[in-house]
Amino acid sequence: MDYREVDSTSEFVCRLEHGGDWRAQIEAFADEQGIDAGFFYGLGAVQDAELMFYDQDRTEYDSLTFYEPLEVAACMGNISHLDGKRFAHTHAVLSRPDGEAIAGHLNAGTVWAGELYVRGFDTELKREHDEPTDLDLWDI
Repeated sequence: MDYREVDSTSEFVCRLEHGGDWRAQIEAFADEQGIDAGFFYGLGAVQDAELMFYDQDRTEYDSLTFYEPLEVAACMGNISHLDGKRFAHTHAVLSRPDGEAIAGHLNAGTVWAGELYVRGFDTELKREHDEPTDLDLWDI
């Protein structure tokens, strides 16, 4: 395991804008606040969502789009740099009215309502290509 100790520099509570994109708003907020590394938790609801699942055998993402209102029962992720831009690596558990849950990498979602807790760190984290997984992971 590679690791690095970090200190927190800032903590925020945020309300996402209705009709905006869930992940894009986190990235814009990180840009505005100068957060180069951090972690976030969130909850709320989306009007639609694009989830991605990484196929480990093919080393490719598969995308599923849901055109329906969904509860964001849990959302978490981290903020770092990917290809020179701030990137919000976002995972979510979404639920339907009957309680069925769907989950994965939240690539996009139109916010109905959303609340976040964001903690910024005192360091910059960059994503670099990892050969064994073919993913862009933290360069610790």
